[in-house]
Amino acid sequence: REARRRSREIDAMLARERRAVRRLVKILLLGAGESGKSTFLKQMRIINGQEFDQKALLDFRDTIYENILKGMRVLVDARDKLGISWESSENEKQGMLVMSWEGRVGASGVEPSEFHLYVMALRALWTDAGIQEAYTRRSEFQLSESVKYFLDSLDRIGQLNYTPSRQDILFARKATKGIVEHDFIIKKIPFKMVDVGGQRSQRQKWFQCFDGITSILFMVSSSEYDQVLMEDRRTNRLVESMNIFETIVNNKLFLNVSIILFLNKTDILADKIQTSDLSRYFPKFTDKRQNAETAQKFILQMYEDRAVNPENQKDWKTLYPHFTCATDTNNIR
Repeated sequence: REARRRSREIDAMLARERRAVRRLVKILLLGAGESGKSTFLKQMRIINGQEFDQKALLDFRDTIYENILKGMRVLVDARDKLGISWESSENEKQGMLVMSWEGRVGASGVEPSEFHLYVMALRALWTDAGIQEAYTRRSEFQLSESVKYFLDSLDRIGQLNYTPSRQDILFARKATKGIVEHDFIIKKIPFKMVDVGGQRSQRQKWFQCFDGITSILFMVSSSEYDQVLMEDRRTNRLVESMNIFETIVNNKLFLNVSIILFLNKTDILADKIQTSDLSRYFPKFTDKRQNAETAQKFILQMYEDRAVNPENQKDWKTLYPHFTCATDTNNIR
């Protein structure tokens, strides 16, 4: 009798698990490196009330310190390579100080005691007209988009008792290595979101995650139309993203999988389009007003064109597109 009771309990438990698996919405986040996938997941945590614990906050703090130092090193180096003069000769010494920072081998982030050695130099450099001019030419070299946000906040971040705010956490940049899964309950429905590194070296891991997928959320950094890949310094980032998207959307594995397309970083696109001509990189764009909304529609159309079967001109997939800014909580909500 006891064995029968235990057998019934096991059967009931398995039935419950099967129901839970059937209800589970599994979303795979795909896209090229730095498209905003990890930022989107941080937003999902914030929106669903999953606060970051003290250890996570300290990890983010050290990552932010590293983002700032790496970013300023890139700017100082770019100023030199672009032949831009220092506004103040004093800042040449400050630039040399920052260039002497190398980070510890194998270390993740920068300790406060180390970061505070550079705060005065960072402040002086960020206000130098030579560094500001290099920043305006950032599409010519590889600079993380969060650098300006952090350098503009140096007075706050440079405090001895600094703890990252939610907004700081959203801007903190650390490349995703491997596969990271996050579980959320949204309107009583269980969601599993799977974040996979977007750099070329990480993409072979994507195929390990395709089992049981409900939807693919494909992230595009819409502002990267004038940038080249970190990995080869040649390929246009938006072209790379469209090529990846085409292989996903035409894949027989995803016949019954819905594809949500997030054209992300619309805030940066709106800012950048004023000074960087989209038609220089994509000649089919003909709007001379450099209008952000027209640019968004043009970029979306390029992705929609990739979702069409060239043989019969029918859509491979119905897309569900959204224009997003992953660092804006209300927009993602």
